[in-house]
Amino acid sequence: MKRRDFFTAAGALGLTGAAAMAAETPAKKNAAPRRQPIAISSYSFWRFLPGLKMPMTQCIDLAAKMGFDALEILHVQMEREDNAHLQLLKRRALINGLDLCGLSTHQSFVSPDKEKRQRNIDHTLHCIDLAYRLGIPTMRVNTGRWGTTKSFDELMKNRGEEPTPPGFKDDDAFAWVIESLEKCLPQAEKKGVVLALENHWGLSKTPEAILKIVRQIDSPWLQVLMDTGNFLEDPYDDLEKVAPNTVYVQAKTYYGGGIWYALDLDYRRIAEILRRHNYQGYVSLEFEGREDYRTAIPKSLKLLREAFGG
Repeated sequence: MKRRDFFTAAGALGLTGAAAMAAETPAKKNAAPRRQPIAISSYSFWRFLPGLKMPMTQCIDLAAKMGFDALEILHVQMEREDNAHLQLLKRRALINGLDLCGLSTHQSFVSPDKEKRQRNIDHTLHCIDLAYRLGIPTMRVNTGRWGTTKSFDELMKNRGEEPTPPGFKDDDAFAWVIESLEKCLPQAEKKGVVLALENHWGLSKTPEAILKIVRQIDSPWLQVLMDTGNFLEDPYDDLEKVAPNTVYVQAKTYYGGGIWYALDLDYRRIAEILRRHNYQGYVSLEFEGREDYRTAIPKSLKLLREAFGG
């Protein structure tokens, strides 16, 4: 259901204006202050560094031992997807007093090849089902990128910019992304998994691009994932722009120096931006530095607890 269709239905039931909005979203402005839940992505333990990929059960145990409230699962880090293993992870999280709060996937809808886009749609639908079976309410999705820059290291050297291939324009890519996401949304709604579109590299590197997609699709089942480290140049105005549509936050830290780059992020300022927009959801750590995770992650948690009040 699109937001405008929701309000049409609400009007038929005699709900108008503020009453219709209250029926769609919980009241926040008058809510008593609560501790911001701080999660950690399993990526933080791995960072795609050689020899550091660990089983998801170990990630759950470490997240709980270090004091996090929840774990976000990086899909490519999962060693198994059979239902018995999925239910084992749910049980492990329960025993540790930990929420499973997010599933972070990889896909790209930026391709003129319809069959390739369909493979990525099918992959996204599969991951929505995984999230549902894990009891995870939010799933990270990407737009993807053209792929004209073959090396990720080179892409980072170019600050996430890459050329559009000859014969195409970004409007083509926006149309493909919107069409592909629209094909995923019925499954997301059926399974109760909110798709959170990340400000990532390629087509989604600006707040204007992210919001163009989300607003055109106009569905409560597609909103924004705010990644604090992916707006590279003076990020605070850009973070403010996406904050009203944000349903999930990934918070980068870079102790020991960044693997690709490092930002000096003011998390008290970021927390204030989110408070202004009544954000009460998860803030998930993505540690992306070179320091040993056993020392850097506790420092990161302390930083986020202090910035977000508790």
